[in-house]
Amino acid sequence: MWFHKKQGKKEEKKSFDRENKKPVLKCSICNGEQVAGFKDIHTGRFEEVMFIRDEKDLSEFLELYGIDRISKEY
Repeated sequence: MWFHKKQGKKEEKKSFDRENKKPVLKCSICNGEQVAGFKDIHTGRFEEVMFIRDEKDLSEFLELYGIDRISKEY
């Protein structure tokens, strides 16, 4: 599930299951691509939410979900 920000429209705050999922930034060692999403702490399943191209995208993701910290996985 990828979302794209529409120009001129303010996004609403979104929520996620904070008890069962943790925010994760999946990073490729080979090409440097990054994808933000949520990892189920019980199953390890990763749900992709947003492709991260730069710091602006990462800040947008963190703000959208009200996240203070995000862990990186390679």
